Amino acid sequence: MNKILVTGGAGNVGSALVEKLFHNKENFVVVVDNLSTGDTKKLPYNRNMHSYTFIKADVNNYRDIAEIMIAHRFDYIFHFAAVVGVQRTQDNPISVLRDIDGIKNILDLAKNTSVKRVFFSSSSEVYGEPVTLPQHEYTTPLNSRVPYAVVKNVGESFCKSYQQEYGLEYTILRFFNTYGPNQSTDFVLPRFLSAALKNQDISIYGDGSQTRTFTYVDDTIDTCLACLYQNKMVNDVINIGNDYVISVLDLAQMIIKITHSKSKIISLPPLKEGDMTRRQPDNTKMKQLLNRKLISLEQGIKNMLNDTRFLNSIEL
Repeated sequence: MNKILVTGGAGNVGSALVEKLFHNKENFVVVVDNLSTGDTKKLPYNRNMHSYTFIKADVNNYRDIAEIMIAHRFDYIFHFAAVVGVQRTQDNPISVLRDIDGIKNILDLAKNTSVKRVFFSSSSEVYGEPVTLPQHEYTTPLNSRVPYAVVKNVGESFCKSYQQEYGLEYTILRFFNTYGPNQSTDFVLPRFLSAALKNQDISIYGDGSQTRTFTYVDDTIDTCLACLYQNKMVNDVINIGNDYVISVLDLAQMIIKITHSKSKIISLPPLKEGDMTRRQPDNTKMKQLLNRKLISLEQGIKNMLNDTRFLNSIEL
């Protein structure tokens, strides 16, 4: 049986990972989250207490996470715990920097408890304002400046250094805008969708010309699990993101059209920093691992509209 730790497991991506791990009887999963932004309601209903357990704890507190890791002796760790969201990370830069403590705690304990591999959730933010598109794992410079991006870059460096020094294997997962039914309305796509369903104004920063790609959560999680089950991307980095590019303005218009909303689009002042003008991953590795087409943006939006978890969360 694989003993797996998922930190930040009550968040959007973490909870989706837990749900798919949970359905494999070969896995025993421990979910750790401090619930600062996560919610246990996002976790799958636990019909079998032997399949996974939830522990409220803060990975940035060494004693909290040490007790858990020493007691369970995990085979694999998915370290997803972090302060996330452009606005939240700008408003709380010190909290973001404290996440470095959590990264160090996880890696120190992993090397001392015979963990086989650590999967570290990095971000497209490490690329900063792109100088080339699509953004490639090896050839695109990491031009990050904001604290969140710097912390992710530091985390990547820690993973590589622990492998070199101690032989601890890692996989760096660079996520590009994953969305799904468990994502809060702090993030752009569910925020737009919530407003449209309520016929409220949809607010965009600046003129909405910023371009993004959006990855449905099933594609993200299936790629993570392919790395685990196929033993791929060992001591390597992989972009996890869709390659369909759309402007924020066009996204708002698409959502209004799909939902038949009466919402109007209004412009807010641009964010001071952290709102990059363009993002687009080179997702060649991801496509090779999945060996299937990615879920289209339109289909992903329709999936959310048909999911009671999302509809219940926005209290229509």
